[in-house]
Amino acid sequence: MKKSILFCLILMMGGQVFSQTKKLDFTEFELDNGLHVILYQDNSTPIVCVSIMYHVGSKNENPDRTGFAHFFEHLLFEGSENIKRGQFDKLMTNAGAVNNANTSNDRTYYYEILPSNQLELGLYVESERLMHAKIDQVGVDTQREVVKEEKRQRVDNRPYGSILEEVLKRAYTEHPYRWATIGSMDHLNAATLEEFTAFYETFYVPENATLSIAGDLDIEEAKKLVEAYFSEIPKGKKEVPRPSIVEPEQKKEIRDVVFDNIQLPAVVQAYHMPAQGTDDYYALSMLSTILSGGQSSRMTKSIVDEQQKAVFAGAFPFASEDPGLYLTMGIANMGVSADDLETSMNAEIEKVKQELVSEKEFEKVQNQIENNFISGNATMAGIAESLANYHVYYGDANLINTEINRFQKVTREDLMRVAKKYLKAENRVVLHYLPKSAQKQPTETKVEDVN
Repeated sequence: MKKSILFCLILMMGGQVFSQTKKLDFTEFELDNGLHVILYQDNSTPIVCVSIMYHVGSKNENPDRTGFAHFFEHLLFEGSENIKRGQFDKLMTNAGAVNNANTSNDRTYYYEILPSNQLELGLYVESERLMHAKIDQVGVDTQREVVKEEKRQRVDNRPYGSILEEVLKRAYTEHPYRWATIGSMDHLNAATLEEFTAFYETFYVPENATLSIAGDLDIEEAKKLVEAYFSEIPKGKKEVPRPSIVEPEQKKEIRDVVFDNIQLPAVVQAYHMPAQGTDDYYALSMLSTILSGGQSSRMTKSIVDEQQKAVFAGAFPFASEDPGLYLTMGIANMGVSADDLETSMNAEIEKVKQELVSEKEFEKVQNQIENNFISGNATMAGIAESLANYHVYYGDANLINTEINRFQKVTREDLMRVAKKYLKAENRVVLHYLPKSAQKQPTETKVEDVN
């Protein structure tokens, strides 16, 4: 979503770093309608973050109506029964606040960063979004065009922009992760107003939402305000559906070539990996730090700096509620072929499979992980989102204090073990992205004039 012009100013205030040197104490409770509420008080800066996370993402969509979750991220800024169309952002700007939203495979997240004396405004806006969202043909038609333009800018007309779409549709055959969050424009065009309304009534219900507030507040006063704005919102009329499809194990490497509007070839390798929160997930996450966590990481140092085979090379696990993907990617240097680049990438993968990480390198990675963990909870916005994530995905908001222990349990032997178990050819999709100029044109058959 778009950001307010005051974004930089707010970041200077709400983005102040709060070093997590001690346990974060928070309060959580549940309203009778099922809305889960988490409150964290820190009065050191007059800023508060109001956020609400809905447990709905692209994996909850009908395969014939993909893109709904992301579409609603946009649609619910249109207005409500009590907030006129286009006024959401104006309310924030006039209050010296910013608001935004994002969507993933698994959830949709809305938030406001406000001066703390505007806490009630944030609660009002989110209660309107939950109870009184205005879903009409004008809003739907308007946001269809907005989403189409976003897809043109971020996917269709951006070099390498289609990578995720191309990977997902090959890596998954049955699970709803097989389509990208932005979905299909044809599906959105074909959808009726009734279908959009049904989606809202199914997933935008209190029992499917977590309200997380962090910053300069008084716990008891905040409780009263939450109850005043949210307690009368009724539960949904039916149980929130959850996908139960399990993706079959991939047993053979899938390879393909994609011709794109690019100048430099790229190599993308997507390995199937376990869901977030599992022991092997933490080991693979640490492994990605070894391979590409900073300028001194293995792929950067070897492939980019020493061999000069790539302008970029990296590895990143896609954290997801169901088993996801571990991506390695490289963009070739000028004059380097995709095959040559892939050879170098594979060599780095083989090293972590065959050689135990040194104690010195392992200690460095542990320090990086700890620093990243602390940095992720260094602002009120980061704390609010982390608390919501931990509750929605794990049912344990206190992981904001303890998840680092799970990383600390990973051993050097674990890193080698998961590399061997998951980073193998039969468990991956490999795409070579090549310039369109390299695509062979169909051979024309010359017809002789026999007359």
